[in-house]
Amino acid sequence: MSTATAQPQRKENLGPLMRLLVLIENAGNKLPHPFWLFLSLALIVMVISSLCAAAGLSAVNPATNEAVNAVNLFSMESLRTIVSGVVTNYMEFPALGLVLIVLFGVAVAERSGLIPGLMRAALQNVSPKWVTAVVALVGTASSIASDAAYMVVIPLGGIAFKAVGRNPVIGCAVAYASVAGGYSAAPFVNSLDAILGGISTSAAHIVDGEYTVTPVANLYFNFISMFVVSAAIVLVTELLLNKRGEQLELDPAGDDEAQEDEEHAKLTAKLTPLEKRGMVIAAITIVLCFAIVFVLCLPANSFLRDEEGGFGPKSGLMAGIAAIIGFGFFIVGIVYGVVVKEIRSPNDIPEMIIKGLVPFVPVMLLFFAASQFLALFKMSNLGQILAIVGADFFKGANTPPFVILLGALLITSLGALLITSGSGLWTLMAPVLVPMLMLLGIAPELTQAVYRIGDSVTNIISPMSPYFVMILGFIQRYKRDAGIGTLLSLTIPLSVVMWVFWAILFFGWWLTGIPMGPGAHATYTVGG
Repeated sequence: MSTATAQPQRKENLGPLMRLLVLIENAGNKLPHPFWLFLSLALIVMVISSLCAAAGLSAVNPATNEAVNAVNLFSMESLRTIVSGVVTNYMEFPALGLVLIVLFGVAVAERSGLIPGLMRAALQNVSPKWVTAVVALVGTASSIASDAAYMVVIPLGGIAFKAVGRNPVIGCAVAYASVAGGYSAAPFVNSLDAILGGISTSAAHIVDGEYTVTPVANLYFNFISMFVVSAAIVLVTELLLNKRGEQLELDPAGDDEAQEDEEHAKLTAKLTPLEKRGMVIAAITIVLCFAIVFVLCLPANSFLRDEEGGFGPKSGLMAGIAAIIGFGFFIVGIVYGVVVKEIRSPNDIPEMIIKGLVPFVPVMLLFFAASQFLALFKMSNLGQILAIVGADFFKGANTPPFVILLGALLITSLGALLITSGSGLWTLMAPVLVPMLMLLGIAPELTQAVYRIGDSVTNIISPMSPYFVMILGFIQRYKRDAGIGTLLSLTIPLSVVMWVFWAILFFGWWLTGIPMGPGAHATYTVGG
C-alpha cells in the first residue's frame, strides 16, 4: 500500500460538509475506548439508579400491571449481587456463545481459502457492462467473511474496474460502499446476526423474559436488501460517479506500484484447476448439508421442531441455528481445504480456528464490558422505566409508528458516525429502543432491522471508521494526491442514495406485515 498521504487542506478552503466531518472526527477521537466507555457507563448507571431510587421513580408495566421501581445499585444487596454476578453476566451474555459457535465454522471456511476464492472467482473476467453490479453484489455478500472482506474486495474492486478500462478509484469506492455500507445486507447468516440477535434478546427481556431474537431474525430482509443496496450503488455509479471518475487523473507511478505489488498479483491470480474442483465439491457439500437438515425436519416429532410440532423460536432448528450454521461452514471449509491441500492433517483445523478467532479478541473484550453494563442497566430497572415512559409519551401524542421508526433510523444513522462498532452502538441503544417499541406494538426484529440500516450506510462517510483511512490508502495506489475530500466526494452520494433505497424497502416491507426472517414476529402484543 502506498504510504503517500494527501496534502493538508487549509482551513479556509474547507466547505461546510468538510467542517462538519472534522468536528465529528474530533468529537469521536475524544471518546474513550469502547471497553472503558461501557465500564464508565455502568458506573454512571449505578449513580443515576441511586438518585432515581431516592426520588421514588417508578412506572407501571402495561404487560403485567405491576409497578416498576428504580433500584439503588449502591445498596448492600445490590452490591452483593453485582460482585457475585460478574462472571455469570459475561458467560450468559447471549451474543458471546452465538458468535463463537458461528466463528468456529467461518474461520475454517475463510482460512482454508474457500471464501476468498469465491470472491476472486466472482470478480475475475467481468464484462464492462456488468462490472459495477458484480462488484456491488460481491461486496454486500462478503459480510460472511467479516472484516476480511475489506482487505479482499476493495483492492479487487479497483482491479476489476481497471481491467475493463474504467477508473480503478471508482472501483475501490464502489467496493468500499458495498462492503461497509451494505454490511447488514447479506445472502446468509453471519457473525453480526448472532451478535445483534443476542443483544436484542437481552433488551427484549426487559419487557418479556421469554422473548428470543434468533440469528436468522432478519434473514429474509437481509437477503432482499443485498439486491436493493446493490441497485442503489449501481445507479449512483453509472449516473454520477463514472462522470466524476473521468475528472480524476490517475498517477502513473502509483499504477506501476500496484502492478508490481505482490498482494496485487495474489489477488488477481486465477483459480487453479484444484481450486475449481474444490469449489465444485464444496457446492455439492452445501447441497447435501441442506438436504440432511431438510430430511431431519420432516418427521412430526423431529428434535428440530418444538413441542407443538412447529419451527418457532423454541424449536430445535431456531434455538440451535447458530450451531447448525457454524457446523455447516465447518464441514464445507474442511472439504474445500482437503481438496486444495490446505488441510493436510486434523491438526491443521484447530490452528485455522485459532487464527480465525484472533481478529475477534477485541470483540470478546468489548462483550465483557457490555455484558456488565447491560446487567446493571437491567437490574436498575431504568431501561424498563424509560421504555414505559417513552411509550406512554408517544401513545399520548398519537405518534404514528412510521414516525417512531423513522426517528429511530435517523438517530442510528447519526450515532453511527461517532460509534462505528455495530455491536457497541446497539448495546447502547437496544436497552431503551427495543422495549419501548415493544410496548408500542413493534417487534424487536423490526427494531433491529431498522437499526442495521442506519448503522450500515453511514459507515462509509464516518472518519471514525478504521477502514476510512484504509480505503484512502487503496485509492492512493492509483492517485497519490487523493485526500479525504476525494473520498467523500465519492462516498457521500452512495451513502445518501443507499439510505433512501434501504429505508423505502424497510417501510414497504413493514407495511406488508411479512416477517423479517424465519420465526420472526412482525408485531408484538403486550401481555400476549
